[in-house]
Amino acid sequence: MKKKWLLFVLTFTVALVLAACGTKEENNGGSASDSGKEDTTLKVGASNVPHAEILEEAKPLLKEKGIDLEIIPFQDYVLPNKALESKELDANFFQHIPYLELQIKENGYDFVNAGSIHIEPMGVYSKKYKSLSELPDGAHIIISNSVADHGRVLAILEAEGLIKLKEGVDKSAATLEDIAENPKNIKFDTEYEPSLLPQIYNNNEGDAVVINSNYAIDAGLNPLKDSIAIEGSESPYVNIVAVRKGDENSEKIKALIEVLHSEDIKNFILDKYKGAVVPAF
Repeated sequence: MKKKWLLFVLTFTVALVLAACGTKEENNGGSASDSGKEDTTLKVGASNVPHAEILEEAKPLLKEKGIDLEIIPFQDYVLPNKALESKELDANFFQHIPYLELQIKENGYDFVNAGSIHIEPMGVYSKKYKSLSELPDGAHIIISNSVADHGRVLAILEAEGLIKLKEGVDKSAATLEDIAENPKNIKFDTEYEPSLLPQIYNNNEGDAVVINSNYAIDAGLNPLKDSIAIEGSESPYVNIVAVRKGDENSEKIKALIEVLHSEDIKNFILDKYKGAVVPAF
């Protein structure tokens, strides 16, 4: 009788242990499922044109990969990097490499280039003259207050024979102080935000205005037809997707770059912008 009682107690105890283990495993399985639910949203900040338009074209291609692309538009060059640093964005797509490098240097951002996408040739516009050679002595040229663009503007003017930079200077980092020769005594105005330059041009201010192509296109200008001089295709100012360091290896960012580097996107850029925006891949 005693043996039967002990056997009963042992069997009951084992049953309780197995039941407890089973419950624990079931609970663990549900928790893992819930916590393992993948966030499929990818938030990317972008300038309206052409960046947001390119991303809109990429959206359905990313959807096929199970990623929901959310595009957050920006109108300036400062806030997208602040939003990326504060993790409001997963990536941004609005800036070229020299600007990113300057922003990292000035603000200490821990960002990297996840992928190069396109070049927007910068153009010189004028309602008074049909070529740079027509500019008079003492002409007034308006450029943006973005210091990162100054070297780019000066390189265009040097290529057109309007000025000459000091020998050995890094053209991408050149400033107005690096002008060695200025035979037409060109006067530069650097007071305006880049986004205001199309309106400055429409107001017929200055003798010429240098405008970033994204703002020019957004304002209805055709950089190839409306400019009196335009940057060459050898430009180092490639627009890139920027992310926080380490995120360039995430599956969602890698999928974004793969889509942006696809033939579908290349053909979209070539067809839509007809040379005013050039693929860089």
